[in-house]
Amino acid sequence: EHDGYESDKNRIMLMDMSTGEKRDLTAAWDYTVDAISWQPSGRGLFFLAYRDGVRPVFAIGLDGTISVVAQGEFDYDGLAPVSDAALVTMRHSMLRPNELYYAASDEEPRAISSVNDDIYAQLTMPTVERRMVPTTDGKEMLTWIVKPQNFDPTQKYPGLLYCQGGPQQAVSQFWSYRWNLALMAAHGYVVIAPNRRGLPGFGTEWNAQISGDYPGQNMRDYLSAVDHVKTEPWIDAAHIGATGASYGGFSVYWLAGNHDHRFACLIAHAGIFNMEAQYLETEEMWFANWDMGGGAWNAPADTKDFPDYGAYWNKSNPTAQRTFEMSPHRFVDKWDTPILITHGEYDYRILSSQGEMAFNAAKLRGIPAEMLIFPDENHWILKPQNAILWQRVFFRWLDRWLKGKPYTADTDNTDE
Repeated sequence: EHDGYESDKNRIMLMDMSTGEKRDLTAAWDYTVDAISWQPSGRGLFFLAYRDGVRPVFAIGLDGTISVVAQGEFDYDGLAPVSDAALVTMRHSMLRPNELYYAASDEEPRAISSVNDDIYAQLTMPTVERRMVPTTDGKEMLTWIVKPQNFDPTQKYPGLLYCQGGPQQAVSQFWSYRWNLALMAAHGYVVIAPNRRGLPGFGTEWNAQISGDYPGQNMRDYLSAVDHVKTEPWIDAAHIGATGASYGGFSVYWLAGNHDHRFACLIAHAGIFNMEAQYLETEEMWFANWDMGGGAWNAPADTKDFPDYGAYWNKSNPTAQRTFEMSPHRFVDKWDTPILITHGEYDYRILSSQGEMAFNAAKLRGIPAEMLIFPDENHWILKPQNAILWQRVFFRWLDRWLKGKPYTADTDNTDE
């Protein structure tokens, strides 16, 4: 609906093939659709959508009536209808990767594969808690708390704030082979994962709020989540870290100069450090133009087609000016926290120069810093051996600053 808005609401549109007339079946539904599949009869569809921190399976009739087929503390993935009331799908959570499930509207979903059961029979997994955290503007924010296996509330655990990328990607019951919150918790950290402003699943207003407000309410949301969890007796409040990638990396760089001693160490992957440079470097300039203040939501009617309305040199755009004035690189004088920076040199969305600038800034400030550059990776670290190296460096950094473990840098890897 909004040209140039990368995270606009995905709608299910029904078109009459004889007349060309289109009708929005989800006009009255305030969430964004993730995938669709026709029911065999053609009388309705199944679809996926994030809602309240998870991704259920829904059904929708041609009259726009929506019902839930399968839900719970899971994300469903993929749609293979077998009837108008049932389908085969996949299901995962923060604690388990995908398995195949049979889901029908009149019964509980049942597993039809067990690929990982033998592995999980050997493991004791962390636990995941759903918690609502008050925000500074009087709202409530769903925050996932992932606790280590065999959690003992009489003990104190270091914490780790997880900052999501996107910036408009859900912090749902997702499963990742690198940003794996259960793996982080299994190393002895309580993971704090807020569904801060700008994420889908809580209505289009919550989702869209972040555009033009990168250093604003969503950053206050992060700090609200940390401050809330710090009141728990089982958190070591002096040893909390923050980590994230892409916009999450931007978040870490911004928090580095604005956290008021909340964090004991930081890890940023593929993050935006200098927003002015990012505006001109990225291959997704349309994305930067919208989010940094040049979106149609902000542009006067006579400038809606002007391509650089969100640029830092556009002094007539107060939203863009405020955004660029709050760029992370402008707060380096307040940096005082050890930071690990990782990046891929094939990253054209956020160039590795962003990480290199941040690393040099930290070193010039005399702050303990380490940088890991992958010459053969892009915005994501995808090669298995690289991912193993990334995990080793990631947990070594956390253990050094949050647990006080002896630190030994690798001597046999020239890429580090």
